[in-house]
Amino acid sequence: MAEERHVTLRREQDGPDRRHLVAYLDTDGNLRIDGQDLGPKTAPVSASGEYEFFQKVRAADLPRLCVLLGAAPSADILEVLEHDWSGARSYDLEKLLRHSDLEIERFVWAE
Repeated sequence: MAEERHVTLRREQDGPDRRHLVAYLDTDGNLRIDGQDLGPKTAPVSASGEYEFFQKVRAADLPRLCVLLGAAPSADILEVLEHDWSGARSYDLEKLLRHSDLEIERFVWAE
């Protein structure tokens, strides 16, 4: 069995605050974008200092997402994300996903 390929879109540390965002394809071919924020800056949403979330884009919607990201519909979504939407651009990616017409499953956990 091949190991899942994970693409790091964000790995930041600002003093005690850390932000991490990773993308991968699940066993059904859906795109998963998982994130975790730790530290005092999570206080508006988390009393414990930890905030976790994920987004899932169905495999059938990945060609449309590629187009929204400025790539060909047949592009490798993980390559597109790694090369064009990581680092500071990962925030633009999250905004694009929020405002797109794609059906995206979202889950947020904060304590």
